[in-house]
Amino acid sequence: MFVNSGKELIDICKDKNYSIWEYILRYEVENSSLTEEQVFERMRKTLQVMQHSANYALENNVKSVSGLIGGDAIKLNKYAENNNTLTGKFMVKAMARALSSSEVNAAMGKIVACPTAGSCGIVPAVIISAGEKLGKSEDDLVKALLTVSGIGMLIAKNATVSGAEGGCQAECGSAAAMASGAVVEMMGGTVEQALDAGAIVIKNILGLVCDPVAGLVEVPCAKRNVAGTVSALTTADLVMSGVKSMIPFDEAVWAMYRVGKQLPCELRETAQGGLAITPTGIKLKEQVFGK
Repeated sequence: MFVNSGKELIDICKDKNYSIWEYILRYEVENSSLTEEQVFERMRKTLQVMQHSANYALENNVKSVSGLIGGDAIKLNKYAENNNTLTGKFMVKAMARALSSSEVNAAMGKIVACPTAGSCGIVPAVIISAGEKLGKSEDDLVKALLTVSGIGMLIAKNATVSGAEGGCQAECGSAAAMASGAVVEMMGGTVEQALDAGAIVIKNILGLVCDPVAGLVEVPCAKRNVAGTVSALTTADLVMSGVKSMIPFDEAVWAMYRVGKQLPCELRETAQGGLAITPTGIKLKEQVFGK
């Protein structure tokens, strides 16, 4: 059986001298008919889909079916390549990759819902960009995605990754927590540090509502993928410097779930509150669907 908590994961990994990705790999083998090699290759295919969605709109002017979003990833990528940016080429390109997957998704392209379609840009942008920066191999990125899945399973088991149930904190928040923890492990951090990163990300996004304009995961969702990407990457550095989370991962997940349950239904993916009912939000809805 999969561990019930982050504390259990830390304990078992310490006992067996595992990283998170090693625990997940062995768990999958024990609970499926697949070999380690087959599990690894399946995750490699997932990575390849992520690589395509995260990079396609960097060079192609992708527009969503609704017309609400599109063309921003290519703008950011050109800005990263040609300008003296404030946060540096690495961060701006990561942001562009987050937008790329979101735009591909909104254009009915192929993405990996990790953990959801609305948050699909964060994990690819973070893992691919960090891997590029750190000089990691494709196998290293596959291992990072195994870590991503382990942290995601813990969140799903103890809370939710659904915007309809827990708000955007449960979607973009979970994605960023999963990605940040995986990058920490990619950088040589411990299991405790990886979960500290996840906890810090969740704390920083706690209470974020889900208010999609016109009921589509485009506005403000695409830009929230950018914010989640930045949060994941900066938090990884925060933790690797030695900063710890004062609130343990399990308690941060518990708090996120409680906060999500306390959000009114208008702020949980119904498009009946928040930005969705601003004057401009209503105009954009009418633009898409008519009055």
